[in-house]
Amino acid sequence: MSGAPPTLVRVSVESPAPLSAVVQDYLKVIWGAQEWSATPVTTKLLATRLGVGASTVSETVRRLADAGLVSHRPYGAVELTDAGRAHAVAMVRRHRLLETYLVERMGYGWDEVHDEAEVLEHAVSDRFVERVAELLGHPDRDPHGDPIPGPDGAVHLPDAHPMWEVPAGPYTVARISDADPELLRYLEGVGVVLDARVDLDERRAVTGVVSVQVMAGAPAATAGRVELGEVAARAIWLAHVR
Repeated sequence: MSGAPPTLVRVSVESPAPLSAVVQDYLKVIWGAQEWSATPVTTKLLATRLGVGASTVSETVRRLADAGLVSHRPYGAVELTDAGRAHAVAMVRRHRLLETYLVERMGYGWDEVHDEAEVLEHAVSDRFVERVAELLGHPDRDPHGDPIPGPDGAVHLPDAHPMWEVPAGPYTVARISDADPELLRYLEGVGVVLDARVDLDERRAVTGVVSVQVMAGAPAATAGRVELGEVAARAIWLAHVR
């Protein structure tokens, strides 16, 4: 868990043909579901994340498979092909650059940008996205700590693990899931933000609580002890203090 180099994933981000917004969303969700987890992507998982019915997902996945963008066997996992992965990474790059732009240049909160970026990513051109990247100084992560794929498709995953799974000790916050805006607002209020220094004191599995000491000095952080439930602790990814 410690001492391992960041994971590097490299794929092409060239998009051979334009895709519909629905197809782009499916590919991005499939990619994102496995970026931080080895759990197989199922049609049930896609239905939950996309908020659509199981029959709709099954039909769309069949069309994606016919188009050579995914591979899928009945009752099996849905996996991206090389072509599907290229499209997915291109969309992830768009989404995360737009989130970063909205926070850094337009004053949005980190809890507000996901839905805005979901709309904008389908409307802007490749040229616009690259101008945004240039304007921002080619950032390598978004406001939540998720890596921004490079223009060549390279993705650098930090050596980080969920708070719920690591032993006691000093860490920095490397990533916080943006799935729950209310949780993001709460964590910001107690100082558990990106790059904050925290000392993990204890994990009490029997009660589902983690005790954390938030250290002073990180942006927006307020020193103090915080107790977090398992759901929150699984949404926060920690890296060992170097």
